[in-house]
Amino acid sequence: MPAHENTTSQIKSRRRVADHGEVFTNPREVNAMLDLVRDESFRLDSRFLEPACGDGNFLIEILRRKMSLLESTKSPIEWGFQSLIAVGSCYGIDILPDNAEACRKRLFCEVVTQMGKRETVEGYKKSLRYMLQKNIVCGDALTYRTAEGKPITFCEWTPIAGSKQFSRRDFQFDFLVTKEHQYSLFDEQGQAQNIDEPIRSYPPLHYTHLYQYEEQL
Repeated sequence: MPAHENTTSQIKSRRRVADHGEVFTNPREVNAMLDLVRDESFRLDSRFLEPACGDGNFLIEILRRKMSLLESTKSPIEWGFQSLIAVGSCYGIDILPDNAEACRKRLFCEVVTQMGKRETVEGYKKSLRYMLQKNIVCGDALTYRTAEGKPITFCEWTPIAGSKQFSRRDFQFDFLVTKEHQYSLFDEQGQAQNIDEPIRSYPPLHYTHLYQYEEQL
């Protein structure tokens, strides 16, 4: 049974605990902590950063809360756009590559499950995978470096409601998250906190074409 599904076992192996201090938090504890910031966790565009995300125990519960706001949304186009607002607000870092990949897969599968019988808009799943690849990073939050030794960067996804587009700006994660609202990477107006000017900005793209940003790199 996967560690995140077993509420009694919170480790994968003693070796991983010894080498990396890896201990998982069970869903009951996760939700109790999220209830301390309940209003933020149920806000679609409130951005969260988990600097030791493991395979996604915190981020999956955050995403579920956000996705619950879309239960009554019937239009596949509107649902797809709104769901990417939710996904784009969830950020994670983990030092172990298998954890980072497992986290991406869990979040992807959660969105697909929530999609239910809604028709998939062409390009949606490809954009979803791309967004998760950018938002869940394999690296060390203490050194601000990826597994390859490069500076960790995060994408700020800003929805443009009327056109169903997102604009993208990249920021370098080279700061300590020490201010009072550590659960939020961006402030209530969606502006980056404790981050320098963006290292790169991109023109808006339709939410089903976000993967095309890779062609601009």
